[in-house]
Amino acid sequence: MSRLQQRLADLAGRKALIPFITAGHPRPDDTVAIMHQLVKHGADVIELGMPFSDPMADGPVIQQASEHAIQQGVGIAETIHMVKSFRRQDPTTPVVLMGYLNPVECMGHQAFVDAAKDAGVDALLLVDSPPEESDDLLQRLRQESLDQIFLIAPTTTEQRQAMICQHASGFVYYVALKGVTGAADLDAQAVNADVIRIRQHTQLPVAVGFGVKDAASAMAVAQEADAVVIGSALVSLLHGCESMAAAETAIAEFLGPIRTALNSL
Repeated sequence: MSRLQQRLADLAGRKALIPFITAGHPRPDDTVAIMHQLVKHGADVIELGMPFSDPMADGPVIQQASEHAIQQGVGIAETIHMVKSFRRQDPTTPVVLMGYLNPVECMGHQAFVDAAKDAGVDALLLVDSPPEESDDLLQRLRQESLDQIFLIAPTTTEQRQAMICQHASGFVYYVALKGVTGAADLDAQAVNADVIRIRQHTQLPVAVGFGVKDAASAMAVAQEADAVVIGSALVSLLHGCESMAAAETAIAEFLGPIRTALNSL
C-alpha cells in the first residue's frame, strides 16, 4: 500500500483536506516552509503544482502563480527537490505532484519516476495525460508504488468514468466545474449526486476540487466526497503575503475554519 493509500485509509471516515499550492510561489525559498504550515493547520495530503507555461485547466490565479514561479527559475527539477527537502522533516504526509505532460516528457518517464521516488513523491496528476495515453508512465509509476491520479469531469460519460476508475490509484479526482480552477460557484447538490454515481465504478476515495474556496463550500461537497481539494483561493491568499510570517498567519486563518468544518461531518 502506498503512503497516499495508507493515509486515506487511516482517516477512517474523516474527510481529507488537500490544499494545493504552486511550487516556487510566492517565493521559492518559502515553499517547503509553507508545506509544513499546511500540515500544521490540517492538511492530510499536499498537492504541489509543477509550474508550467501553458496550462489548460488552471484559471488566472494559478496561471499567474506558475508564471511568477517560472520567472524565479522554478521548474520540474526544482519542484521535485522541494519535496525532497520537505521529507527531511516530514516522512509521512503524502505529496501529489500536479501538472502537465510536456515537462515530464522532456525529462523522460523513467528519469522523472526515479527522481520523484527518490525525493519522496507519492503520486502524480497530469491534467493532459488521459488513461489511453498513460500506459508507459503508469507502469513505471506502479513499479515504484507511486499512484497516478486521474480526473473525472461533469461531462464524463458513465462508460468513460468506469474506464478511468479502472486505471486510477490513490484516489479519483472529480472536477466539480465545467471550467478552469477557481471559476464560478459550485452546485453542491449536483456535485454530490455525481460523486454517488462515480462510486458505482470504484472503491477508491473520491476527492472534489475546482471551486472549493472556503469552509462552507468544503462542507457542502464533503457530504459525499471523501476529500476536498482547495487551490485557487489559497494561492491567491499567498500571493499577497510579503513574508513567511504573513504566510503563516494567512494559512492558519484560512485552513483552520475549513479543517474544523470538515471535522464536524
